[in-house]
Amino acid sequence: MTRVLERPPAGVRFPYRAVSWLTPVALLVFWELLARTGILPQQVLPAPSSVLAKAGDLLADGELVANLLASLRRSATGFAIGASLGLGAGLLVGLSKVAEALLDRSIQMVRAVPFLAILPLVIVWFGIGEAGKIFLISLGTAVPLYLTTVLGIRQIDPKLLEMADVVGLGRAARIRWVVLPGALPSILGGLRLSLTAAWLALVIAETLGADAGLGFMATNAREFLQTDVIVLVVLIYAVIGVLCDLVTRLLERRLLRWHPTYARLTA
Repeated sequence: MTRVLERPPAGVRFPYRAVSWLTPVALLVFWELLARTGILPQQVLPAPSSVLAKAGDLLADGELVANLLASLRRSATGFAIGASLGLGAGLLVGLSKVAEALLDRSIQMVRAVPFLAILPLVIVWFGIGEAGKIFLISLGTAVPLYLTTVLGIRQIDPKLLEMADVVGLGRAARIRWVVLPGALPSILGGLRLSLTAAWLALVIAETLGADAGLGFMATNAREFLQTDVIVLVVLIYAVIGVLCDLVTRLLERRLLRWHPTYARLTA
């Protein structure tokens, strides 16, 4: 007979959080070793220490801070507009068949169009100013949140809706106490996707003749073969992505404490 695996002794837990942070640190150390030994040439992939030194130089002359703030401003503005539109449209379509008939097909068509395909049209509409960049970020942000909001509403347990009818909840109360809490896990998942999409859209948006921003830094660095600056920009994107993910996880822990499945997974 196959022996059943025994559970670990009570009180012994795998250090998930520590491992999740130690893994990227170990990768950075391995990267540093490869670069120091010459296996990775400096022009191909500079060592993390070289990238950190370059970051110090750019911080000292204020270039990095100015470009980072420009990108954060664009991303935050586009995200606020796109998330509001995506969430609002998702709630309308999820709650109303009429809204679904009016909006869903058009939104699905927009979703299927690649960003690069509409880039020339955005330039014609908005020129190379800030409006076009914010439009692209808003568009990239709105669609994921729209899709997950609609999906979350449609996946609500029908028994909960039946219970709301039995209790006699009105439409507004049903939305407040049943629909929104039931769809919240999916909405928060869409929020994480939208934050990622906002930064992906920012990279494309900052190719529209930007005179400041992380994308502007990377483009200039490419022209002058400054690999360390390009890698620095990539790492900044990665760090911002991790920070955004941490914020959404904190929201999940705070807003979904009542959810039995989520509580069990995070226990």
